[in-house]
Amino acid sequence: MLNRYPLWKNLLIVLVLVIAAIYAAPNLYPEDYAVQISGSRAVHQVDDRIIAQAVNVLEQEGISFKSAELENEAGMIRFDSGDAQLRARAALTRGLGENFVVAMNLAPTTPDWLTAIGARPMTLGLDLRGGVHFLMEVDTVQAVTQRLEVYASDIRTTLREQRIRYRSVELEDDGRLVARFADAEARDEAQSRLRRDFQEFAFETAQQDEAWFLYVTLNEQTVRDIEDYAIQQNLTTLRNRVNELGVAEPLVQRQGRNRIVVQLPGIQDAAAAKRVIGQTANLEFRLEALSDASRAATEVFEFRNDPDRRATLERDIIITGSSVANANATFDENGMPQVSITLDARGGQMMSRVTRNALQRRMAVVFVEHKTRNVMERVDGEMVERRIPYTEKRLISLATIQSVLGNQFRITGLDSPRESSELALLLRAGALAAPIYFVEERTIGPSLGEANIKMGVTSVQIGFALVMVFMALFYRVFGLLANVALTLNLVMIIAVMSMLGATLTLPGIAGIVLTVGMAVDANVLIFERIKEELRSGAPVQSAINSGFGRAFSTILDANVTTLIAAVILFAMGTGPVKGFAVTLSVGIVTSMFAALVITRALVNATYGGRKLQKLWL
Repeated sequence: MLNRYPLWKNLLIVLVLVIAAIYAAPNLYPEDYAVQISGSRAVHQVDDRIIAQAVNVLEQEGISFKSAELENEAGMIRFDSGDAQLRARAALTRGLGENFVVAMNLAPTTPDWLTAIGARPMTLGLDLRGGVHFLMEVDTVQAVTQRLEVYASDIRTTLREQRIRYRSVELEDDGRLVARFADAEARDEAQSRLRRDFQEFAFETAQQDEAWFLYVTLNEQTVRDIEDYAIQQNLTTLRNRVNELGVAEPLVQRQGRNRIVVQLPGIQDAAAAKRVIGQTANLEFRLEALSDASRAATEVFEFRNDPDRRATLERDIIITGSSVANANATFDENGMPQVSITLDARGGQMMSRVTRNALQRRMAVVFVEHKTRNVMERVDGEMVERRIPYTEKRLISLATIQSVLGNQFRITGLDSPRESSELALLLRAGALAAPIYFVEERTIGPSLGEANIKMGVTSVQIGFALVMVFMALFYRVFGLLANVALTLNLVMIIAVMSMLGATLTLPGIAGIVLTVGMAVDANVLIFERIKEELRSGAPVQSAINSGFGRAFSTILDANVTTLIAAVILFAMGTGPVKGFAVTLSVGIVTSMFAALVITRALVNATYGGRKLQKLWL
């Protein structure tokens, strides 16, 4: 029979709509204003005692709150308003001290039964939810310097293996490596050997008094390659760190020659965000110096968790954290935390070559942090803030080499499982190829994001209402049925966006408004085709059937071409452009389903199987 769906198809449509309604439902539950308490370092853990201390601080300050509990090893305190959240953060920062980070956040209120089936609200972008924006600068000069230090170590190793006597190999301030020899014969032999092994260098010779010098300089192409690698590696590392830490839908992209933009939606505290992405740290593996080693070839370091304890290490670096292929936090046979390390091929070769001749000696793991301190200086009669970068190196562990180490070994001597997890995360995400410094920090408050949401929702409501009024006036009953399908289409868009975990931004809301128009466009094509069939004298039921059938190819062509454009936008665009492309793509698919299936089902339920002489269209 014309214009009648079988029962199974109607039940399938109902099932799809029920699932869409369930997965769209979490968006009806607004997020709570909240502050999140976490330790500034792994040794400072949040427990019930810290939660009780935080509650006591809030009660003394007269700040009311909804709840205070431990969630995912962090304290979460919820509030009724943004004002209470701001006051609480300031009070808790003072009350808990510098050992704990108090960050503003937005906590979900989705019921447990929805969370249990994986239903979560849409992720909001920086412009809607608020968050932090960082502009970071990569120290490419330091990247080249770090590479030269590794080259200096490689040159010393090569000269020792070839039994070429040298006095020193040092890195000068002008970026050149200088090797000093006792005679010209040794210098010339070293130059000949190094020229074969290091083709990226240019060599110059010089003599002064009783010393012969070989100056080694990187060529320009190699310097540019090192700088580009440093920026690309830092981009990858920052993305990995943010992803490992679970920050929802971050934006990490290059800007200009040596800068990186990082946006973290939902995080309201810049200091907490710095702790997430600003760990500009690396690792160095070195041997402990022998007792008779010269002072020029050694360095003294403090232990990270015990400043009163020190150790003297060789200046030569075996490998750095950039050679780590994988790292996992585990426990040793005594139940103490450790990190299991897997090196890449080159790192494994270097480790094996060094430790083969260093059995029963101790190897140190040095934690290297690149930091900055801000100082106020008077320039032209005005006080200006100047950023001074500095490097802090401290020992994590110092263990005896019991056997030759290869691609896999362990780091022990860690204080807690949390510290081992953080170290493994840092290594697994990758080491920064060069230090990065925060050039600009900007926090977009939740109040501004709330205003953007209100304006976006208002635009959707106005567009939606105008379309519904037009359809109802122009197409009568068919217009009302199309409006019902349009409403269900909006529910499906929200449900699919929520299930995909896609980020909704202001351009994404624009995509929803555009989708509303496109969904109506498909209905208009169908209804106009039905009217043409009626004008040509076709029976009512036949006209309805032909209208849906013959309009299908036109609707498919129009939507597929738009979908291709959306896919190209997603592939080529970044940030908000991708958000628009995702929303538009989802909207195209759901609008076709709504127009061709849901509207047809509603028309069938209304007119199917009836003898009609006239159709109000």
